[in-house]
Amino acid sequence: MAKGYWMSAYREIINADKLAAYVALAGTAVQSNGGRFLVRGGQMQSKEDAVAERTVLVEFDSYEQALAAYESPAYQEALKALDGGVVRDLRIVEGVD
Repeated sequence: MAKGYWMSAYREIINADKLAAYVALAGTAVQSNGGRFLVRGGQMQSKEDAVAERTVLVEFDSYEQALAAYESPAYQEALKALDGGVVRDLRIVEGVD
């Protein structure tokens, strides 16, 4: 079974307080739904059209688990805390077997 991943590239942080509130809730929500943070901020070099802001990569045991974690009540609460605080591109993708 292929793993599932959340790939999140932040293009702009508008409100650092909202991001901090989101991070406090999202970490627990992701991990309680089986997610493992592989990348969470840290050093980066932007290439091509990328913006040098925050990047997050989360691994799940399956694509279905990644989808379910996003829809979980705990993660939806985290999204409410983030509302309007950032501009980002979050994708849920299936890995290669």
